Amino acid sequence: MARAATPSLHRRARPVLLGTVLLVATCGFVYELVIIALGTYLFGNSVFQVSIVLAAFVSSMGLGSLLAKPLLRRPAQAFVAVEAAVALIGGLSAMGLYAAFAYLGVYEPAMLVTAATIGLLVGCEIPLLLALLQRARPQAAGASIADLLAADYLGAVVAGVSFPFLLLPWLGQIEAALAIGALNAVAGLAVCMLARLRAVWLLAPGAVLAVLAFAASAASSFEVTARQSLFDDRIVLLERSSYQEIVLTSGEADDLRLFLNGDLQFSSRDEYRYHEALVHPAMAGRHERVLVLGGGDGLAIRELLRHDGVRRVVNVELDGRMTALARDDDRLRALNRDALRDPRVQVVTADAFRWLRSARERFDVIVADFPDPDDAATAKLYSQELYDGMRRRVLAPGGRLVVQAGSPYFARESYWGIEATLRAAGWSTTPYHVDVPSFGDWGFHLASADGPPLLRIEPPPGGTLRFLDRSTLAAAASFPPDRRRIAVRPSTLNRPRLLDYQRRGYKGY
Repeated sequence: MARAATPSLHRRARPVLLGTVLLVATCGFVYELVIIALGTYLFGNSVFQVSIVLAAFVSSMGLGSLLAKPLLRRPAQAFVAVEAAVALIGGLSAMGLYAAFAYLGVYEPAMLVTAATIGLLVGCEIPLLLALLQRARPQAAGASIADLLAADYLGAVVAGVSFPFLLLPWLGQIEAALAIGALNAVAGLAVCMLARLRAVWLLAPGAVLAVLAFAASAASSFEVTARQSLFDDRIVLLERSSYQEIVLTSGEADDLRLFLNGDLQFSSRDEYRYHEALVHPAMAGRHERVLVLGGGDGLAIRELLRHDGVRRVVNVELDGRMTALARDDDRLRALNRDALRDPRVQVVTADAFRWLRSARERFDVIVADFPDPDDAATAKLYSQELYDGMRRRVLAPGGRLVVQAGSPYFARESYWGIEATLRAAGWSTTPYHVDVPSFGDWGFHLASADGPPLLRIEPPPGGTLRFLDRSTLAAAASFPPDRRRIAVRPSTLNRPRLLDYQRRGYKGY
């Protein structure tokens, strides 16, 4: 009776079914990547996002496989229904999660429910397809499972390659999810026709395709509206590079702000406070050759070039799109005073950690202007191994290093953890902090291999600085009791403790 409930399959159904296995495997894996990428863009904590999404998705797949048992009596009909459901939920997943974050503020619960629901449906697919394969050409179960798993694993490869190189840069998360949802619906239609089901079974995947097409037509305006709701000021530039989402906003009094993956990098109203404090204490001494790690906006380089003694600046920045904008965008050019077009500046597009391993040039001053260590990718840039490589490979005799180190108030453990990491790598340190209204209390570490460096400034020619002077810098070395040094352990590649320090510090803010 079970066989009679399913219409006979076409005699050449097996290759088509194996292709369907590959297709649905690709779709399922892409949904995972979309959810992870969206969470990383919105929160920046990739380790957390990957862990909980994979846990929810994979565990639900196992449950879905168990729940598929009663459906095996009618595998073709059940597969068409499952594909319609996964196409609808998966296709609209990015748009729904974006709305949950922008309008409802419930992104993480919505992310878990979405990942678990898609995983449940994807888990149903394999048993149903295996049943269809057996009916297309009965053979030993092991042989069918081997064929199915081979196609399934190949689908994972296709998704893993196509998502970062094709789908994400060409479509973005929302449109990529919609396109993949359409493929799931097409897989349902293919099985429907392959199994010669009645025409009524075409309605569900056909209706889903219509819904996804409508959503695609509204996706652009939806994203603009939803994205704008996340920012107080008007968005004047929105781009997604291979590494991050880049947003520029413009507010009152021409307040230009840069956000990377949703995190504020500067406000033009007060960025001079941050960059003067970052750069000028390190420039008090020999400074002919300067290395800037990060700082792709060119603002730290602007301050460096104010010193006549600078002969060469090498800027190592991972995201070439960021440095291109800093060089070509009129708003950023005006703010950084065309720093990246200066003939003394060489821009190197590379991962700083990898670049340091092969670097041979020595520098009098090293400026580490990295984003805060709130995910695995940035935590390695604050590791003992990186600081040790700086000291051994690129520091000139008598040279100095300055590291932006976050807030000693909001992330006290992280701030002093960076100092502990520097010391473990052989540096002597002098901590200091200043007030930057856009960030709050913000800290730095000046470091040397020859003993604790003196905290002093030599103002550049052509006038005084807007914020930093000798008395301000002297006060910057004083820490109140609730921000003074605490006992914390250094961070390494194997034990990125700064991730925990940073997360605990900002919990509740």
